[in-house]
Amino acid sequence: MPRAGIEPARLHQTQDFESSASTNSATGANGLQIYENLEFIFQIHTLHCKTQRRRLLGSEKEMNILELINSYQQVFVVCDRNVESFARKIGDYPLLPFHACEQNKTIDTVVSICRWLMENGADRKALLLAVGGGTTTDVVGFAASIYKRGIAYVNIPTTLLGMIDAGVGGKTGVNLDSYKNMLGSFKLPEFIWLYPEVLRSLPHREFLSGAAEMLKTFIISDRNGSYARAVRLFSKYASDGVSPVENADGLKELSALIQEASDIKQDIVEKDPFEKGDRSKLNLGHTWAHAIEWWKPGAYTHGEAVAIGIIQAARKAEELALTQKGAAGKHGLTQKGLADRLKEDFTACGLPTELPCAESELLPAMRRDKKANGGSIRFVLPVSIGKVIVKSIPL
Repeated sequence: MPRAGIEPARLHQTQDFESSASTNSATGANGLQIYENLEFIFQIHTLHCKTQRRRLLGSEKEMNILELINSYQQVFVVCDRNVESFARKIGDYPLLPFHACEQNKTIDTVVSICRWLMENGADRKALLLAVGGGTTTDVVGFAASIYKRGIAYVNIPTTLLGMIDAGVGGKTGVNLDSYKNMLGSFKLPEFIWLYPEVLRSLPHREFLSGAAEMLKTFIISDRNGSYARAVRLFSKYASDGVSPVENADGLKELSALIQEASDIKQDIVEKDPFEKGDRSKLNLGHTWAHAIEWWKPGAYTHGEAVAIGIIQAARKAEELALTQKGAAGKHGLTQKGLADRLKEDFTACGLPTELPCAESELLPAMRRDKKANGGSIRFVLPVSIGKVIVKSIPL
């Protein structure tokens, strides 16, 4: 049974950052203690591929979440081993920790999870909890989508990237021969628990990885000046060296931005759950990013690679605008100068902006990209802050 009113949790120390992507390290996370000023913990429920959002407020947030989990007769937990202590605080359920890294983001790991579920008697009405970063939610969600042809699962992301991107929207998958996310499925979680206090233990580079995905989201859809607010917050973090989670004002602003970014993604997913249209815009920067990750595995976090990819997309958009008939900016393509602005903003936030190699070295991976078709790739190109277009371009 779940244990309410628990003591603050301490997360396992990450021993090797580059081989432990999407994990938490160090100490100081506050377990499941709920802070009254964080009024944004919410669930995303699924109903016939439609989603409905409701917010849990007040002192009963934790108990309401635990009641939702405990409404299932069987509950199983798979977690990144670096957040195992945190995962155990959720409840006394069968738990399988694993090393959540790109090397283990494979079909073999998915099969191992399914075998563990089978050996522990999980039936089709079981609930599977995924506790960790994007690698964890991708792998565990995929296992949930295929075990006995699909069981319910819940995402409890413990990284910034997981909270705003990987854990939201129901995309699951694993790599194939070092090519990113070649095997996978669409499987929406029953709900998502966003708990920003756990970000206090997140390594610096992993925090920046999530920051890049957040900036990407606001380039796609900028609500309430969210992009400029995010740049201010992350650039201050880069210059001061103090995480926004470490003080009340920073945590409040970060919490609001997490909510806004995850809302944007969820709104897009609601309209296009299987990526037949607008959902493809969420791939901004990812064609280059996946190729960079393939080119030198482990050298860049996913978010760092996405940041580089966004700058390349902006430059590509400017090149295309200048070759169009008429003035730059006509025909829905960006005006010159956007790439420079994005580069300046990303640099201020501590993110990389330049390709680590000649683009020609990335072409083998780009040609195998999921968005490639008939010798062309559907690139997502930024037009302005808050607007992108999708355009097929021959390689």
